[in-house]
This record gives sequence, C-alpha cells and structure tokens, in this order.
Amino acid sequence: MKRLQYLFLLLAAILFGACEKDNFDGPTAGLSGRLIDADTKELLQQDIVRGSTIEIVEHGYDPVRPQYLIVKNDGTYENSMLFENMYTVRPVRGNFVTPEPIDIRISGKTVQDFNVTPYLRIQDLNISKQGNLVVATFRLQQNVIGNVQKIGIYVDKDPRVGEPMRLGQKEQTLNAAADPNTVYRLEYNPDEFKAQMPLGKSYYFRVGALMSLTEAKPNYAPTVKLDI
Repeated sequence: MKRLQYLFLLLAAILFGACEKDNFDGPTAGLSGRLIDADTKELLQQDIVRGSTIEIVEHGYDPVRPQYLIVKNDGTYENSMLFENMYTVRPVRGNFVTPEPIDIRISGKTVQDFNVTPYLRIQDLNISKQGNLVVATFRLQQNVIGNVQKIGIYVDKDPRVGEPMRLGQKEQTLNAAADPNTVYRLEYNPDEFKAQMPLGKSYYFRVGALMSLTEAKPNYAPTVKLDI
C-alpha cells in the first residue's frame, strides 16, 4: 500500500513539474508595415492569394525555421503574435526587386516599412465602356531586365480581384520586353462571362502584368468599378 502511495506521489510530482516547465509567457510583440514603391511612394498592390510574403527569422535558435507573413491586397502586412526578440526581416517572392534583409528588434508594436522597386509599373491607365466592350489602355514601365510574360484585365464582384481570383479575364501573351512607347490595349467582352457575371450590375476591373522571372508575382494598377 505504501508503495502505491509513493508511486502516486512521484507521478503527481512529475506531472506538476511538467506543467511548471510549460508555464511560459505567450507572444507579446507584433510586426507590421508596408511595401512602398520607392519612386511613386504608393503602396505596392498585391494578390489576395499567392501574393508577396515577408520572411522573418528569429535570432538565438539553431536550426532556425523562417516564418512567413502574407502581404495583404493593399500592400500592408501584420503579425501581432510574435515573441520579443531580434529578427532578420525581408520581403521575398514578390512583384519587386528583393531588398537586402534587415536586423531589427521586435518589441511591442514594431513598424517596419520597405521601399521597393516593382518589376513593372502600369501607367496612363484608362478603363472604359466602348459599345458592348470594356476596353483598357495603358503603358508599361519595365524596371528589370527580362521579358514580360503576359498582360491581362481581371474582373470580379470583389474589389480584391486579380489573376488568381477572378470571375472573368482577358489576357495577352507578350514574352517580350515592354516598349515604353507602346499603348497596350485589352478588350473584355462581358457577354462571354454573363453566366457567372450577370449583366446590369457593377464589377471591379484590374489590369496586371507579369514578368518572366522565377517566383514573380503580377504587378497591378488600382481597380476600377464599372457597370456592365
């Protein structure tokens, strides 16, 4: 009987000790910021899915597994559940020239913006109804060496519309360097997509262009809302 009581007390002590070891403070810090076009000073718009990410690596651990924060559609990011510590932070896998990583101490509500150069800028954009078509005209400013894979106009009832999230689209393959003197033109016919997008309603249109680079994401112009 005494032996059973001893075993019971020993087991209780082990369990109590295990609970004490797990009694750590939770994450109390956060990191937020913006991806800003270094030239225009505008937020660099992203896709709502498969967009750019922020890579953060916490110091003091070996091996280290990076964490990734998803950049929102408007070019902002935030994670409010981080442990206070030193981190190496950089934007990666995006629609811009990858900047050098930076080391920062994250404590409280830490803010870190990044000025980046987008692969492409869509300029002089005009989206309008012309007869039964929606026509987009624009120019492309290319900031890196390589070819533009494709351009496109994407349509959805959600203002976060983009290449991976759309109900309708019209794309054109280029596979060539952008010509800054060319006015590109895309024609979207609402009749082709009226089964999923009934006519007589408002929809969001967004023009994008994609570079032929590894892991590149599309660059976008702001959305335009039209009745079709």
